[in-house]
Amino acid sequence: MRPENRKAMAVTRLKRKNRRVRSQAAVRRQTLKLQNFKPVIKNVDIEKIKEEFKAKKEKQA
Repeated sequence: MRPENRKAMAVTRLKRKNRRVRSQAAVRRQTLKLQNFKPVIKNVDIEKIKEEFKAKKEKQA
């Protein structure tokens, strides 16, 4: 075959497969984000909570 008669093969994309691959990657990214997630640590005043429980008990009794 002569080089000028040679034609490149057509490239077709499989749209359904591409969507599936992208969605799988998105799910994988999301699960990794959830695994690495650390909740915000809040300072909790334990004494104040204890006083609230005591006040509730006194109110009920």
